[in-house]
Amino acid sequence: MAELTALESLIEMGFPRGRAEKALALTGNQGIEAAMDWLMEHEDDPDVDEPLETPLGHILGREPTSLEQGGPEGPGAAAGESKPILSEEERQEQTKRMLELVAQKQREREEREEREALERERQRRRQGQELSAARQRLQEDEMRRAAEERRREKAEELAARQRVREKIERDKAERAKKYGGSVGSRPSVPAAEPGPVPSSPSQEPPTKREYDQCRIQVRLPDGTSLTQTFRAREQLAAVRLYVELHRGEEPGGGQDPVQLLSGFPRRAFSEADMERPLQELGLVPSAVLIVAKKCPS
Repeated sequence: MAELTALESLIEMGFPRGRAEKALALTGNQGIEAAMDWLMEHEDDPDVDEPLETPLGHILGREPTSLEQGGPEGPGAAAGESKPILSEEERQEQTKRMLELVAQKQREREEREEREALERERQRRRQGQELSAARQRLQEDEMRRAAEERRREKAEELAARQRVREKIERDKAERAKKYGGSVGSRPSVPAAEPGPVPSSPSQEPPTKREYDQCRIQVRLPDGTSLTQTFRAREQLAAVRLYVELHRGEEPGGGQDPVQLLSGFPRRAFSEADMERPLQELGLVPSAVLIVAKKCPS
């Protein structure tokens, strides 16, 4: 008994005739296995069931085979001749082999798809790890920039304080040069003669509290005010310099110098007072000063 042809075997396994013929034609009639590979790879194509426009016998430039021309004997075979018919057992055996081949191809395809899915998952995880690492590097860069910005601001603040101290020293030197004498010199006050010592211990004066800092509020001519804490031993010149730097105008820009006044009791501080500590001027622990335009001498 002869075996089934490749086309009949594919039809026997359940493939549509048109699809089986197309698979055989496009694989050059290289056998049922090649046709099955094509059918498994293209079963989801939208045009898989569309017929070929080129005749089957001339696919890829080959001549029609004897089977395509009408049978194993070619076109000259008698019309009454027919192929041997397989017995039922042979047909079942051949169908079984074909089904096993189909199952094997299906398993190979599933294994290939599983490998591809695993590879895609590994690639997705790798990309996720790279993205997480990039995000972490970005956060570290932002934290580093923030730390550098804080260090820069601190350095600028220290430089500004240094400039203020240098300005105070220059002002001292200029005032000393202008008024004569050394920095910090004040009009000599005659020493008071010692008075009589009280005879009774109960007459001792109360102990005066010592303050290390004082809070100064300065009222400007435009109605606004400035508040700052100074050390009790700082000179009044530091308060005047602070006002000149923060009154809204550029210091040294040609404006008139400021004159500091005390609110109560009313008192105008002189240049000599500028060299005296705040504690000595009675401005500790807090005081309110008034800024007035100083008339040029």
